[in-house]
Amino acid sequence: MSIELHAFDTPNGRKISVALEEMGLPYTVKVIDIRNQGQFTPEFLAISPNNKIPAIVDHDGPDGQPISVFESGAILLYLGEKTGMFLPSDLRARVPVLEWLMFQMGGFGPMPGQVHYFAGLENPQEQRFALERYMQETRRLYGVMERRLADREYFADQLSVADFAILGWAWRHERHKVDLADFPNVQRWYRMMMARPAVQRGFEVKLS
Repeated sequence: MSIELHAFDTPNGRKISVALEEMGLPYTVKVIDIRNQGQFTPEFLAISPNNKIPAIVDHDGPDGQPISVFESGAILLYLGEKTGMFLPSDLRARVPVLEWLMFQMGGFGPMPGQVHYFAGLENPQEQRFALERYMQETRRLYGVMERRLADREYFADQLSVADFAILGWAWRHERHKVDLADFPNVQRWYRMMMARPAVQRGFEVKLS
């Protein structure tokens, strides 16, 4: 049975569509139109109590029983465990995957997300301080990634769910007001990731 992906066309939604394509899992999409408060319906809240996309329902979950999972990081870990792909079983190899996944969830998502919000304000006075603050932190996070990728192809040495998580947000670098040419290692990684056929399919899936 296929997995239901409840999502919208956002970085967090794209993380999961990319992962599902890379893992070769069958899935169907249920678009949750967050522009029209679709995330507040009782049906969606039953699987995502924090009223945030994405969420999944796996009808072939543990012991063959259905399971729902919310929060994109938790979904990536669940899918990695389910398939045995992109999430090493060896603890030493798994630690950097977890580190860089948490880096994305705690920083490289919330900070550029604030840039998205404040860049959309029309009042320049409201924009100025917030944009300076969040753009500075966003560029710092790109710098952290730049140093990490200086001597490796992927964030955790081998392709992992951490790369899918970070890619979902790097995809919006133009909205972050970031030129990837300023971060050549990140640019190399980004181009390599976006050239993967499964990643391309994940970004082509209609989520809105």
